[in-house]
Amino acid sequence: MDLTFTAAEEEFRSELRSWLSANIPQEWTRPGFWESLDDDESFRLRRDWERDKADAGFAGIQWPTEYGGRGGTPGMKAIYDEEMVRAHAPRTVNPLGLTFLAPTVMAIGTDAQKKEIIGPLLRNEVVWCQGFSEPGAGSDLAALSTKGVRDGDDFVVNGQKVWTTNAVHGDKIFTMVRTEAGSEKHRGISMLLIDMDQPGVTARPLRQMSGASEFGEVFFDDARVAAADCLGEIGDGWRTAMLLLSFERGASGISQYTEFRRQYDEIAAVARTLGRDTDPVVRDDLARVLTELECLKLHSMHVLTQVEQGRDLGFEASMTKLQWSEAFQDLWEVYDRILGEHATLDTLPDGTDLRPLHGQAMWSRSVTIWGGSSQVQRNITAERVLGLPR
Repeated sequence: MDLTFTAAEEEFRSELRSWLSANIPQEWTRPGFWESLDDDESFRLRRDWERDKADAGFAGIQWPTEYGGRGGTPGMKAIYDEEMVRAHAPRTVNPLGLTFLAPTVMAIGTDAQKKEIIGPLLRNEVVWCQGFSEPGAGSDLAALSTKGVRDGDDFVVNGQKVWTTNAVHGDKIFTMVRTEAGSEKHRGISMLLIDMDQPGVTARPLRQMSGASEFGEVFFDDARVAAADCLGEIGDGWRTAMLLLSFERGASGISQYTEFRRQYDEIAAVARTLGRDTDPVVRDDLARVLTELECLKLHSMHVLTQVEQGRDLGFEASMTKLQWSEAFQDLWEVYDRILGEHATLDTLPDGTDLRPLHGQAMWSRSVTIWGGSSQVQRNITAERVLGLPR
């Protein structure tokens, strides 16, 4: 495992750090700032800022320059992830496109799809959402029922998706559709790239317990999509989806570690404010989650080293998803125990605004479900990595 970066990578860090320092308004780094905005205003600010960042050359760090990327190394991408968190940079408005769709397009997309999708995605001209979950299928992706019927050069799509991130703000959706009549489970499914701005597509927001409306539900009512707008082979969408999810699960985890470590410091500060920092049980809890986080950091550097050496992680990617999601959830369970009866308050006696922390605590409950639950990740690791019998 290599814990160092090259001189060129450190030079990139310095350049990026300078740009972030000059282009993130101080107000944006104030705790609770983003939570104080309505969803539409927050989305607009972040979309514009991210477009400017792409224009400055800080987007698609590891992607080829011919498609609008920077052509950097895996180490530069890790530095980018780290510095964005340290600078309190706004969250991307295009996480599904950047993290999942773009790497998949780069791997198996046609040349036309690479040119049509990557550049506009980096510049936020097109915001993508993901249509996997359905009301009657839950996490069982193979049980989906949304259907696409061939009509000339198009598919006509009918069905419903739910828990769709960016459903309301998305311009396009990559979604799993059963395109072979009579097929069952993972067979006969295609990943179609559907334009959301058409009469046959309706998106409605879903209010979460945190108050945010990041998710929504999407209805397809005779929506049309060209058969050529299929990522991967028609009827082979399951294979495409597994590749796409491997990018979600297999990221190095550097950005997660950096963000969680900062949150740990915020939680420790709350413990000090409440006088709980001398409680031996609380101290034991904090030490345990800090150990988990430092293990995540070492695992992330191990993954980065493997990637830099050209190794395909394959099913080992599940271990990364399992490790960061459970460490994150454990961290916020400690926060809940530290608060105790103060959990119902928005501010502490010293004026500390707890609302952003409350939002993270509630969000943490979801991370061991989406992107493949912890149970799914354990099964994959046991069967495909360790070779244990089914």
